[in-house]
Amino acid sequence: MARPSHSRHRLIAVLSLLLALVAMALAPAPRASAETGWWTPSARPAPDSGINVTGEPFKGTDAQGHVRGFVDAHDHLMANEGFGGRLICGKPFSELGVADALKDCPEHYPDGTLAIFDFITKGGDGKHDPVGWPTFQDWPAHDSLTHQQNYYAWVERAWRGGERVLVNDLVTNGVICSVYFFKDRGCDEMTAIRLEAQKTYDMQAYIDKMYGGPGKGWFRIVTDSGQAREVIRQGKLAVVLGVETSEPFGCKQILDVAQCSKADIDRGLDELYGLGVRSMFLCHKFDNALCGVRFDEGALGTAINVGQFLSTGTFWQTEACAGPQHDNPIGLAAAPAAEQQLPQGVAVPAYAGGAQCNTRGLTDLGEYAVRGMMQRKMMLEVDHMSVKAAGRAFDILESASYPGVLSSHSWMDSAWTERLYKLGGFAAQYMSGAEAFSAEARRTDALRDKYQVGYGYGTDMNGVGGWPGPRGADTPNPVKYPFRSTDGGSLIDRQTAGQRTWDLNTDGAAHYGLVPDWIEDIRLVGGQDVVDDLFRGAESYLHTWGASENHRAGVNLAAGASASASTAEWWNPFVSFAPGRAVDGDPGTRWASEWSDDQWLRIDLGSSQLVRRVTLDWERAYGRAYRVELSADGVNWTTAWSTDTGDGGLDTVRFAGAPARYVRVHGLQRGTQWGYSLREVGIYST
Repeated sequence: MARPSHSRHRLIAVLSLLLALVAMALAPAPRASAETGWWTPSARPAPDSGINVTGEPFKGTDAQGHVRGFVDAHDHLMANEGFGGRLICGKPFSELGVADALKDCPEHYPDGTLAIFDFITKGGDGKHDPVGWPTFQDWPAHDSLTHQQNYYAWVERAWRGGERVLVNDLVTNGVICSVYFFKDRGCDEMTAIRLEAQKTYDMQAYIDKMYGGPGKGWFRIVTDSGQAREVIRQGKLAVVLGVETSEPFGCKQILDVAQCSKADIDRGLDELYGLGVRSMFLCHKFDNALCGVRFDEGALGTAINVGQFLSTGTFWQTEACAGPQHDNPIGLAAAPAAEQQLPQGVAVPAYAGGAQCNTRGLTDLGEYAVRGMMQRKMMLEVDHMSVKAAGRAFDILESASYPGVLSSHSWMDSAWTERLYKLGGFAAQYMSGAEAFSAEARRTDALRDKYQVGYGYGTDMNGVGGWPGPRGADTPNPVKYPFRSTDGGSLIDRQTAGQRTWDLNTDGAAHYGLVPDWIEDIRLVGGQDVVDDLFRGAESYLHTWGASENHRAGVNLAAGASASASTAEWWNPFVSFAPGRAVDGDPGTRWASEWSDDQWLRIDLGSSQLVRRVTLDWERAYGRAYRVELSADGVNWTTAWSTDTGDGGLDTVRFAGAPARYVRVHGLQRGTQWGYSLREVGIYST
């Protein structure tokens, strides 16, 4: 055989080198350790971010059969797809790899001069190094609100650190989209919500592919609490879809006129449920056709109030609060960039310091939406609702003993925490610094002990809120790397991506991968008991969800029953205020008495029934002092419950069950100059 020529040797060498380079490009990215197991993918995009966690993620339940793990009750994985597609720069994953996923918006190049939303939210001139991978010189950062913080590998690190439930709130805002200078798509909110839901499923498939196919990855979208429990038992992350948007189902209002109907709400709820959504906000930032909002403060509040005007034709309106709960103060700080969007001659109004509550509460359409969510076993987010709206929502949930209520990121008035726990709801705190988070956790610790519940956090990442800054390298109790996860099974080191390594002590909570580091900081600052409450969060969240799924509406024994009254108001021959109007199932009708104190409404159940609960939906004319009385014969009465501090609205009265054929609501003192007026009375055995 002839010997190969020198040129042939060179050709073989070149081909060998090319093949080696291709093999290197296609090879899995280096891992933090050489360990392998079910939690280690067979391949990753190359190159990719590090995870920097070793050890097997914990599986199974505790000795009592409870699932374990942390709950992020409020995150925005896909916010980059909302707001016109260019408000949040970067993506949580990309088929083209990390360099494509973690790159800045095109208008931010070369130096951030046109990063308008960045300098609106952060201050300064917005200038920054736009390069993401691999240098990450200026972002992600705890105070950069416009850059991707939810890269899939960083979420993986949080899962490896003990997180077991993540609520991905699909989010957008049509008005912000419409006024922002840069966008690459339309501003319809429901279109954005649909896209974000699909992208979440795409991310699940993307991760599954790394582990060998459908269902094999750690990122599992769940649609019921039983699925979630099984996912967590397997040691994986249960991902729940929620919605946080300003005008769901097209339910905006213009000059106080609703732009949607009950049919729109039903169609919208059915569609969202079909997408897998199981929790949602009914209003967010702007008053809409469903409810008024809890205000934002300072310059941001001024900017959002401008958006409120552009969306609805009206600014926020305030009044003195009726009770101890209150909305956030609007503040009078200027927001020149936003105020320039107002028509000539229109200015943001001034507000009286003593009037801190939104005049708008839960509308009739909003009540219809709340009841529609209950029928579909969905969970209601009360954060962002005005005090007036949240109070009415609580009334409705309490009247049905419905536990599906969430406060996921510190926007509910804190005085209502026990009311939420008493219903069976779940609370999480915004991802603030370790000192503030621990102090707030300790403030509500006694309530969690009383109701035997765990706690959650709401990172709100990609939610334009700001995250914990560094406590400093010289703090006396810094996070020391590496550290052990709460369960003790994983070792967590500093997180590295490309050429950048993050340290919570000096960088703060710059991105989602630093959630475990932040929890370790809470342990050092607040103590192990705060972290233990957080570690019980998964069980408590799923308890609320499961109880919502298993809720059964009670039978209203008063529906269509015979009713009589001491008096009935008569002033309009075309409108009836007869006693039967309070039991006809129509909230648009009502019984109204004459204008004097001692009045009663009697309901005949037809036969003796066990009575445990009575609901009273007062019209504006309500009873300040009244009794609920029971009788077997309609002659001899026993007081089952009484109050002299009634404040109207929707009252739910509970007492020890007693048999009765007749139930009487006996008004003793009016709350207004008028008589007593009830839209609907409900009587229940449960």
